[in-house]
Amino acid sequence: MAAFFAALDERRSERRLTWTAVAREMWEQSAKLNRRRDDHPISPSTIANMNRRGDTTCQHALFMLRWLGRNPEDFMVAPKPATMGKPLPASDSGHRLRWNLKRLYATLNAARLRRGATWRQAASHLACTPSQLTGLRTAKFATSFRLAMRICQNLHRPAADFVDVATW
Repeated sequence: MAAFFAALDERRSERRLTWTAVAREMWEQSAKLNRRRDDHPISPSTIANMNRRGDTTCQHALFMLRWLGRNPEDFMVAPKPATMGKPLPASDSGHRLRWNLKRLYATLNAARLRRGATWRQAASHLACTPSQLTGLRTAKFATSFRLAMRICQNLHRPAADFVDVATW
């Protein structure tokens, strides 16, 4: 997360932007979709406080990654080789990138069953609670970005395999 935040802050500083201006640019990447949906924009504090919190939601991370033009694996200390090199989907102003948490859950569950592991064992391996994993099946919004990436790495799959271009 420190490297991810540093990349955001470096680009912000190079362009002499405030966090409010960065948040506005991130939001405007999907300007047409935003007008149709009447959503609330990403908060500047969500971005600026990410380093202090040491995490963000997986959905918020996609706004940031899109703005940087980077993949989540770029910020991992030692990503699994099979997870590198697959870019996130391209998106235009009528769309937004979204984690498909149901697909992430289904893939994780299938791997768990193949290994004969319980949810408790899987959670212990992923440093989370069982409910954080089982909740992915019904999650309406997001999970922790760090947890989503631990799951992807554990599955030896790039994050891009679980990210869709969404219109709602």
